[in-house]
Amino acid sequence: MEAILNDVEVRVLGCLMEKELTTPEYYPLSLNALTNACNQKSNRDPVLTLEEADVVRALDSLRFKHMALQSAEGGRVPKYRHALVEKLRLSPAELAVLAELLLRGPQTIGELRTRAERMHNFSDPAAVETTLEELSARTPPLVNKLSRQPGRKEPRYAHLFAGEPELTVEDFSPPPESARLRVMAENDRIAKVEEEVAELRLEVSELRRMVRDFTSQFE
Repeated sequence: MEAILNDVEVRVLGCLMEKELTTPEYYPLSLNALTNACNQKSNRDPVLTLEEADVVRALDSLRFKHMALQSAEGGRVPKYRHALVEKLRLSPAELAVLAELLLRGPQTIGELRTRAERMHNFSDPAAVETTLEELSARTPPLVNKLSRQPGRKEPRYAHLFAGEPELTVEDFSPPPESARLRVMAENDRIAKVEEEVAELRLEVSELRRMVRDFTSQFE
């Protein structure tokens, strides 16, 4: 990538891409909504606790790098959106895969297909692989295929917005036991419910704001 992003910029950019695909009716995002999205406990790895000031600094940097901008849509509250469609001419499938990689780090084709389902419907694993290959073939490439680690059946893919990913001790660990996989699946289900609740709260908050804006016209 021409511009290397830090961890907060990666999270902010991923959230803007994700929310455009999952909740387009509330996109572009206000600063409050974007901060809440960055701090979600579900579909995030790692989980972060960012302040609005952190998000503002990341937005300013992304705007300088032509990856995000303030929306021109009217309204009393400034809203923000990503600019990757204009900058990189990304398809919905490419946006979904990149958003998932930005939000959760390196993943296998199977993981990407399952987790990106909420953003784009991939017909089969081959469709995900084709999308990854297209992202890898760009100049400069946006995705890289990592070497398959010992004990793991499938290779993982990583985005390159933050440069080449650094391998950790966990990357060389043996795969988890079946019992641990069941616990992880249960945790994912709980996290999904928490995400749905958080999105409902966001919708209610946005609706209340819209009502306040409407009623204030008659005061």
